[in-house]
Amino acid sequence: MSQADSRRALMPLTLPQLDFWEEFTFHPDEPIATVAHCLDIDGVTDGQALVAAITQTIAESDALCVRFHVEAGREAPLQSCDPQLRPILQQIDLTGIADPLQEARARMEADVAAPLDLRGAGLAATWLLHLGKQRYLWYIRAHHIVLDGYGFTLIEQRCGQLYSQRLTRSDAGPAFHPFASFIAEEEAYRASRRHASDRAYWRDEFAAHAPLPILHRGDKQAGEAPHEVYGVLPADVSAGLRRISQETGIGWPDLLVLLSGLYLARHLPRQRIDGRDVLAFWLPFMSRWGSLAAHTPAMVVNILPFHLSFGSQESFEDVLRENAATLRTQRRHGRYRIEQIAMDNGMPAGIRYFFSPLINVLPFSAPSFDGCKVTREIMGSGQGEGIDLTFRGEDDGSELSFAMSADPAMFAREPFERHRDELPAFLARALAPEALARPVEELLAELREDALGLV
Repeated sequence: MSQADSRRALMPLTLPQLDFWEEFTFHPDEPIATVAHCLDIDGVTDGQALVAAITQTIAESDALCVRFHVEAGREAPLQSCDPQLRPILQQIDLTGIADPLQEARARMEADVAAPLDLRGAGLAATWLLHLGKQRYLWYIRAHHIVLDGYGFTLIEQRCGQLYSQRLTRSDAGPAFHPFASFIAEEEAYRASRRHASDRAYWRDEFAAHAPLPILHRGDKQAGEAPHEVYGVLPADVSAGLRRISQETGIGWPDLLVLLSGLYLARHLPRQRIDGRDVLAFWLPFMSRWGSLAAHTPAMVVNILPFHLSFGSQESFEDVLRENAATLRTQRRHGRYRIEQIAMDNGMPAGIRYFFSPLINVLPFSAPSFDGCKVTREIMGSGQGEGIDLTFRGEDDGSELSFAMSADPAMFAREPFERHRDELPAFLARALAPEALARPVEELLAELREDALGLV
């Protein structure tokens, strides 16, 4: 079968795609799963080279032209890659407008707010907005059923590579793998011995802890806007993460996850297991390394629970090392889908796990476009629930910022907003040179108990 034929063939949906499809059937008119990025590219010396690079990148990204097929007698839809649905680059000249950036932002925000119909055509869009001189905004939007955050990163990096190649005659690098090849590999994994081994691991992991909260899909509504706080972490926090990473051998993103878990553990109900305090929270798992997905834009990211465990008299360093080892073990089994775990545990249709609190560390630098200053903005990342804490920064841990959101039905605004100051302050204390030897409970005791503002 030729590559062109394979792209037109009907394929099964992956487990996360089936999950998004079910979500859509409950909320078909709500934009709860729209994802969008915008790159601000300043210093473009060849606009046509940028157009060509974007066009080629989109042509390589099969997931952006997925069509879903609902057939009589079949419980689940099928999918194919339809070249006619591939988004065509819209070039929008805003140079004659008094405030082109404001106009661009208004257009992008309106697009993100519009619901996407999985039964229709066109789940992705891409625009190039010319703001003036050498400055452009590249906007790309899709439904989460076809693309995750790292898929956007792959697309952005590939475009930067192709733009630079046109200007400098550098290596263009390999094209993305066909979406059909990714789907075939996923099907092969689900029939493999590794899948069976991963199932056994997660069966034991869930049996060892209390049941996790669930969500009835019909209860999830777009509703009131969440409480949100934002902050930029000082350079001392980045330096402290790198220093402790060198001392302990724990990667700085994992350190930030564990520190954040301890911070939340001071304010949220904990379990007590074998004399230790345990806080369950959720982590995105990349699930790409060692597979075609490492170079295939698609919806791949998994989300799995992590049970942070610590004894009150343990040193901060011991707590970090023990939990980092557990995190590494879980990551080896992180390809096993949370949707499959739900089915293994007998969860019926219309119900899923409640992904809160969720901690997400995104250590991805903006892509490189030759001679340009590039900044990335996340215009849409789907709708969160409960508590959601996201960190963004460069791949070396510099320029860290955070965004924290909470469901207003669960948390009061005023105490929640204290996190803007209290989270950075806790991170600074925990990353001080003498902190590793301190009892972990001593560090936690310095936090306010009511900061989350439980309603």
